[in-house]
Amino acid sequence: MCCVSIASRAVDEEFRALPLAALAEAALSAARAAGAGYADLRVHRQVRQSIRLRDGRVEAVTDSIDLGFAVRVIVDGTWGFASHADLSPATAVQVARRAVTVATTLRALNRERVELADEPVYGDAQWVSDYAIDPFEVPTPEKVALLQDYSERLSAADGVDHVEAHVLQVKEQTYYTDTAGSAITQQRVRLHPHLEAITVDAGAGAFETMRTLAAPAGRGWEYVTGADGVWDWTGELARIPQWLAEKVKAPTVTPGPTDLVVDPTNLWLTIHESIGHATEYDRAIGYEAAYAGTSFATPDQLGTLRYGTPIMHVTGDRVERHGLASVGYDDEGVAGQRWDLVREGVLVGYQLDRVFAPRLGLDRSNGCSYADSAHHVPIQRMANVSLQPDPVRDTSTEELISRIENGIYIVGDKSWSIDMQRYNFQFTGQRFFRIRNGRLAGQLRDVAYQATTTDFWGSMEAVGGPSTWVLGGAFNCGKAQPGQVAAVSHGCPSVLVRGVNILNTRSEAGR
Repeated sequence: MCCVSIASRAVDEEFRALPLAALAEAALSAARAAGAGYADLRVHRQVRQSIRLRDGRVEAVTDSIDLGFAVRVIVDGTWGFASHADLSPATAVQVARRAVTVATTLRALNRERVELADEPVYGDAQWVSDYAIDPFEVPTPEKVALLQDYSERLSAADGVDHVEAHVLQVKEQTYYTDTAGSAITQQRVRLHPHLEAITVDAGAGAFETMRTLAAPAGRGWEYVTGADGVWDWTGELARIPQWLAEKVKAPTVTPGPTDLVVDPTNLWLTIHESIGHATEYDRAIGYEAAYAGTSFATPDQLGTLRYGTPIMHVTGDRVERHGLASVGYDDEGVAGQRWDLVREGVLVGYQLDRVFAPRLGLDRSNGCSYADSAHHVPIQRMANVSLQPDPVRDTSTEELISRIENGIYIVGDKSWSIDMQRYNFQFTGQRFFRIRNGRLAGQLRDVAYQATTTDFWGSMEAVGGPSTWVLGGAFNCGKAQPGQVAAVSHGCPSVLVRGVNILNTRSEAGR
């Protein structure tokens, strides 16, 4: 297959033509004059399109644009925030003054003085994510036709009763400037295509599904067509009906401690829930307790908590190519970085913004501030959190499977559950293959694996090599009140984990 080349791009002229500099001058000058010791302005534009088909027919095409600007200020150690949809200098002055008023009003209630970690000044900086074909430059009928073609390939197979197809596309553009002198313009594109085949047993009143496993990614339309050679849509769509047929006839699983090989298409979600959320510093010190919970990985255990076996090396980053959380600079003007969260199985780091870094005794943020709209305050959000592969040997998934006498190989994510401290969890998947004497021996049904975070990662005997490493992720990570949604990627290799408790979901449900 011929691959398209990735060309360097500039931020769209439509966004650069907005009165960005005029808004900045008006807002920052007004904030200073009103008494702010610090101020920043963020212009945020998000363009979205969702296309959904069922059985090859269009169910919905939804387009939206969210555009506005926000001003944050610090007055005597207290935050103030205000936003507006009208991008005029006169409105920017009013919004800046309102932000100062908010800070002044809240000052009497503030118990923790805001101190920002230092960051170099980035004057007139620009960053654009890595993609070849802007999905918003592809005509909608052309995108619908491709999804119809993919749907027809599945629906033509015996045993497939329904097919659902969906692609969500987002282009996000921001302009950030602050009183220190940074001025940063950014643009990133991301999308998530997926198809699902459904078989129905009308007599039993039951159904079963099988979904494509292409992860959401910071890529362009070339990813959906397969022109970049990243995902084999033709091969996967051809195999899904057979996998689905095998799943329907598969025997139910026997519960109990079991050795597992977990594919990256499943493991990314376990990383997200048990490591990604657990190492958010604001959660670890209780800031999310009222809504999304806290974390068992508290700061008093930094450098001592045994998270997993010594082969466990987990990084956070904002720079992974095609990562959903990758940016040039975060929403506080901090340059993208990579750092360790777990090294040799021990907790060694957190995800931080400019406020939380000094509280942990660090001189600099690692760039984890993000707001999903101009009308939301930037908060500490998850970076790309990834388990690193074997740095010495390129161990294959097949070799990991060969080490197991009696176990299960898990592929693809599905449902999950984890407690409010990110400690007790259970996960299911798309496909479960029985392992017998080091070989795959057909599918199983009704499988979920259950563990505590430290028991699971403490049972990890081996990680696959770089050739098994895959970047998974999600579009819809939720956090905060009012709620915000962020997209985040998680890279990982295949892993071998010993003695994990397997549940039979059918019997657990009382069926």
